Amino acid sequence: MRSKKLYVGSLVWILTLTLSGIFLLTIVTATTRASTRRDPLTEKEADLVREAQALDKRTDVFIKAAERRLRALSAANAAAKESPKDIEKWGELTGTRAELLGDLANILDEAVTNIEDVGTHNSKSGLIPKSIRKLAEASTRFLPQLLALRDRVTDDERASLERAIEQAQEVIAAAGRLPAETVETKKKKGKS
Repeated sequence: MRSKKLYVGSLVWILTLTLSGIFLLTIVTATTRASTRRDPLTEKEADLVREAQALDKRTDVFIKAAERRLRALSAANAAAKESPKDIEKWGELTGTRAELLGDLANILDEAVTNIEDVGTHNSKSGLIPKSIRKLAEASTRFLPQLLALRDRVTDDERASLERAIEQAQEVIAAAGRLPAETVETKKKKGKS
C-alpha cells in the first residue's frame, strides 16, 4: 500500500515539474518574441521624431519614413535609389519586403497615435488638423502605390500590405471629417 502512495506521489511530482517546465518555457519564448519585436523606425528616424517638438514636424518625419519604405518596396534595387546623404540622416533601411510593409503600416499607426496623444492633451491645438491633413495628403499618394502592390505580394506579405492600405484609408477618411479650411485659417497658416 505504501509503495502505491509513493508511486502516485512520484507521478504527481513528475507531472508538476513537467507542467512547470512547459509553463516557464512558454513564458521565456513569449518574452523573447516581445523583446525582439521589430521597431518600424530606424534609430536615426526615431531620434528625428524625438527631436521634432511640434506635432506637424513630427508628422513630417513619419511621412518621410513611410515614403522611404514605399520607395524601397517599389524599387528593384532599393539601396541604389537612396542617396548616401539620406542614409546618413535617416538611417539605413533593412528588412524583408514583409517587414518593410509591416513597418509602413506601423509608421502610419504611430503617426495617428501621435496626433491622438496631442489631442488628448490639447484638443484645441491648430496643429492637429494641419497634421491630419498632411498625413492624409501623403496617404492619398501612398494608396495607389500600395494597391498596385496587391498583385505582386506573397502570402506572408499580404497581411502587412492590407494593414498598410487600411491605415492609409483610415487617415484619408479622418481628414474627410475635418471642417473645411476657411480663408482666415489659410491666412494664419501662411503667416506662421
